[in-house]
Amino acid sequence: MALQRPEWLKPAPDSVVADNIKLGKWPWIDAVHLFWTVWVFITPVFSGGYDLRWILITLWSYPLFLLLYAMALLAPRRSAPLCALAMVVLSLVLLRVYPSGLSYFIFGCVMLRANRPIGTGQYLIEVLLLNVVFVALASWIGYPWQTIAWVPVLAVIIGIIVNVERASSEKDAALRLSHEEVRRLAATAERERIGRDLHDLLGHTLSLITLKMELSRKLFERDPERSRRELSEAEQIARDALAQVRSAVTGFRAADLAAELASAHLLLESSCVHLRYAPPPPMPTWIEAGLSMVLREAATNIARHAQANEALITLQGDAEAVVMEIVDDGRGGVAANGNGLAGMRERVAALGGTLEIHSPRGQGTRLKVRVPITAATTPLPEPLPTPESHDVTGSHEVRA
Repeated sequence: MALQRPEWLKPAPDSVVADNIKLGKWPWIDAVHLFWTVWVFITPVFSGGYDLRWILITLWSYPLFLLLYAMALLAPRRSAPLCALAMVVLSLVLLRVYPSGLSYFIFGCVMLRANRPIGTGQYLIEVLLLNVVFVALASWIGYPWQTIAWVPVLAVIIGIIVNVERASSEKDAALRLSHEEVRRLAATAERERIGRDLHDLLGHTLSLITLKMELSRKLFERDPERSRRELSEAEQIARDALAQVRSAVTGFRAADLAAELASAHLLLESSCVHLRYAPPPPMPTWIEAGLSMVLREAATNIARHAQANEALITLQGDAEAVVMEIVDDGRGGVAANGNGLAGMRERVAALGGTLEIHSPRGQGTRLKVRVPITAATTPLPEPLPTPESHDVTGSHEVRA
């Protein structure tokens, strides 16, 4: 039977360890700071050497310190500061006979914030008050002025650095969580929209087909002619519904250019390429869908092959044409049909447009796509449905 963890080793939901787990980090990553406790074992070199008293105090105080440190990482945010204060108290109690305990004091000051949602100003006030107590007690005991001076300085500087980094990490984590929540809500809203559209599109039509088929079955023997007419009408309704579904699915799958620009921005920024772009102008949906696919391929090429530092995407449109330019400052030298350019040319040609490329070696690459808005497009004939083919992604025009 597997051994269960002691209750006190289970992290509280709002503890430092729990936060590390939520961010996908090693739960005890903060234990790396314990390397600084090497000063517990080095301090005697500067304060009279190692003796039996130092050994005995270290044998019980150091494990107690480690326990308090672990509890500070595992405890909920409301009680974690008590563990940090216990480290400070441990250090002050031992101050007269155990200079190595100064490390406990510094750790207590640093851990005082733990994961409490307080500002740097409040934390700094708390640390300064603790150091006032330390300075008063150390002066009364008779510590050298050098020690009295450097301990507060170290406590404040290390505490501010560590806790500013933690506050920044918490903000980044909160921002990532908010972005993920927005994406989840957007996906949920899109599924609900598609569900409503399909219900509105097919609900009435399928009900009508069902009624027609039931009526045809009932009239099959009494009025064969009318039964055939009802079947014919049901067949026509089904064909119209199929055309509407194809049109709707095409709309669902059509890429949104603004969303594609945002996606390209994320892709290139993750590849250390700074992207500049402006919102796209209004344009017909069929052009927007085609340019979105060209943009996706171009952004992927820049991220994978261009070795660029900066990229620029411009989109201009008027009553005659839409022009998209994609420029990067990479290595250039792109072959005429290399790196997916053949596929881009085919997409642009299908839109009735033109693709120009200028890519001198070592001087970056410039792609220019021009699509006339008045380009003639001949729709493909509607294929008849067969048992082997159930593709409903094509477009179809329903005539009244």
